[in-house]
Amino acid sequence: MKASVPRVMLAAVQSGGGKTTVTCGLLRLLMRRGLRPAAFKCGPDYIDPLFHAQVIGTQTGNLDLFFTDDSTAVALLAEESAGCSLAVLEGVMGYYDGLGGVTDTASSYHLASVTHTPTVLIVDAKGTSLSLCAVISGFTGFRDDSMVQSVLLNRCTKAQYALLKPVIEAECGVSVLGYVPLDSRFALESRHLGLVTAAEVSNLKEKLDLLADTLSETVDLERLLALARSAPELEYAPLTIPPAVKSTPMIAVARDKAFCFYYRENLELLSKLGARLCFFSPLEDAHLPEGICGLYLGGGYPELYGKALEDNGTLRREIRDAVISGLPTFAECGGFLYLHESMTDQGGQSFPMCGVLPGACRYTGGLRRFGYITLTAEQDNLLCLTGDHIRAHEFHYFDSDSCGDSCYAEKPVSRAGWPCIHGTRTLFAGFPHLYFYSNPAFARQFVRTAEQYGGKDG
Repeated sequence: MKASVPRVMLAAVQSGGGKTTVTCGLLRLLMRRGLRPAAFKCGPDYIDPLFHAQVIGTQTGNLDLFFTDDSTAVALLAEESAGCSLAVLEGVMGYYDGLGGVTDTASSYHLASVTHTPTVLIVDAKGTSLSLCAVISGFTGFRDDSMVQSVLLNRCTKAQYALLKPVIEAECGVSVLGYVPLDSRFALESRHLGLVTAAEVSNLKEKLDLLADTLSETVDLERLLALARSAPELEYAPLTIPPAVKSTPMIAVARDKAFCFYYRENLELLSKLGARLCFFSPLEDAHLPEGICGLYLGGGYPELYGKALEDNGTLRREIRDAVISGLPTFAECGGFLYLHESMTDQGGQSFPMCGVLPGACRYTGGLRRFGYITLTAEQDNLLCLTGDHIRAHEFHYFDSDSCGDSCYAEKPVSRAGWPCIHGTRTLFAGFPHLYFYSNPAFARQFVRTAEQYGGKDG
């Protein structure tokens, strides 16, 4: 099939280069113009899509060429952009930074190349002038098909922009679409996993409105739209996902400020396979939803809400009894922490958790395991059979007395590996985050097991 999807990628020279700030500001500006943008994040990121969702009023997606092959990524882009005016893709890290830090595989550039998406490179202009041309020329010339067609100057004054724009266009052969002035009023805060989540920014709407006001004066939006419309049609094979079950087993999904890290694609795939998702809050709800056949505990920041999770003892005990009694349960990272006997936060305070898994988990003060991995099942479990593979990633500052040994994780470049995952026929729990389109059979097995559990309980 073919789909006409105007699109543009916003990338940067390095992490912290202003990608999310600029992306959110432009999304808000496009909305003001009466357009309906779709937003995607390149790579395994949960937090940036939460900001995109706050801007455009709907959930957004991830596109990741480590998790999926080229054809699946293109199909996801085409299908999830249907009915939208244009797609805005936010890059990850530096533009060419890919697997292992020494390849461009799964980088922003890789995604732009596979999807034939024109790229705007965000370049920090603070403290430099003509040297920017060397940086820009390096990025446009590093690959023959760099896809970099325009630049946007970040942390740039109006006078500096007037001086640099004609020089960059003459020296580098790319258009300069505008600039973003240095202004602390629309800066976004960070913590150890990246930005704080959108729900935690009390004045986010005001920040984004101020940012959009500014960009309306400093960015040539019409040239940006023309660049997006220059993208060729996407050619793709539709993603065919037949239902995996005859009934509609209900899977409870924990979703609140403590548990907010979910790939939209994971939830949609479970629904396409026949599951009915219902959401609940471990912070506020005293009981699990009635009639559930499965439980999905995603990642997030449970360590920030240890006392509130402790205080909701009725739900913790109910979850413990349900999981131990065989409720099919998938828990990743933050959800995995929640299943422990106790959790110790950054301040050294310990809180009782659900008590499904033996031992404690604690904040370590440093990044424990980070980056892409491939999981191989060492034994049959809720999601797969022995020997099955799925691509995943880890990013956490916590560690556990018992990380599990039902799977083996291996990094794609260094081949370093370690055991992980508590797995039984009804449980899959560990630090790794899964992306179900990497191997949809994992999601299919979850839904089928939930249906079987529902049949057992009538």
